[in-house]
Amino acid sequence: MPELPEVEVVREGLRRHAVGRTIDAVTVLHPRPVRQHPGGPEAFVADLRGRSIDDARRRGKYLWLALGPDALLIHLGMSGQFRVARADDELPRNTRALFDLSDGTQLRFVDQRMFGGLELRRDAAADPVPHIAPDPFSADFRLHDVARAIRSRRTTIKRALLDQGLVSGIGNIYADEALWRARLHFDTPTPLLGPRQATAVLRAATDVMYEALAAGGTSFDTLYVNVNGESGYFERGLNAYGREGLPCARCGTAIRRSPFMNRSSFYCPRCQKVRR
Repeated sequence: MPELPEVEVVREGLRRHAVGRTIDAVTVLHPRPVRQHPGGPEAFVADLRGRSIDDARRRGKYLWLALGPDALLIHLGMSGQFRVARADDELPRNTRALFDLSDGTQLRFVDQRMFGGLELRRDAAADPVPHIAPDPFSADFRLHDVARAIRSRRTTIKRALLDQGLVSGIGNIYADEALWRARLHFDTPTPLLGPRQATAVLRAATDVMYEALAAGGTSFDTLYVNVNGESGYFERGLNAYGREGLPCARCGTAIRRSPFMNRSSFYCPRCQKVRR
C-alpha cells in the first residue's frame, strides 16, 4: 500500500498538473471507486463537472483536491494511481475514472485491486479527515507529544506506529525501516520504552520517509508509480523490509521475517532483540 512518501509524490504530481484547471468532464468506468459517493456514479459526475481545482493537499495516506469549499477525497488503497495523459492516449489497464481538465489534460484513476476510493465531501476542503492524526511531515506534528502518547498505550511499538490515530502516514515498509534504525524489535511493549527510545523511532521514521520521498518513493511492482508512470527507487535504500535472508547492513546477521497482523515484519535478530 502506498505510504506517506508515495502519496506525497502523487500529491505533488496533481498539484503540478491539475491545480488551477477546471474539470470539464468526468467519466466513471467502474462504479466501485465512487461507492461512498451519495447518489452513485451519475451524481459523482454531475457534482464534479465544472468545478475548479484550487489545491492538492494531503494528510498521512489521504490526499484531496480542494474544490472551493468542498474536497474530492482520494484514498489510493492497495493499488490506486493517478496518471496524466492526453485524452486520445491509450488507456492503461484497470482505468476506473477519467477527469478531463480545461487545458486538455486528462487525469486517469487506475486501480487494479479497487480498494481505493474517490468521494466528494461538502464543506470539507480544510479538513476532510479529522480522525487522522498529523503526520511527521506536518507543521502540526508534535514529536514529544506523540512519543508520550505512544508510551502511554498498552500495545507494542509497531502497532503504535501503524495506528493512524497516533501518527499518520507510516505503513509496514517505513515502520520496519524506522525500527531497524532505532534498533527496536517490532514486538517491544510500548510501556517499556523510555522517552529517548520513543522519540528516536519517530525521528527515524521521519528521516527514512524524507529519504524515500527524495527517491520518488518505494516501488516493488507497477502498483505504485507517479503521475507520469515512473517508479520510485527507494527500494535500493531499504535495510530491513523485504530483505529476508540477506545480511544486515549493520552487523551482517541474516534479516528475518515474522508474521505480523496478516502481513510481515522484517528485522535483524541481533540488532533488534525482543524485550518482554
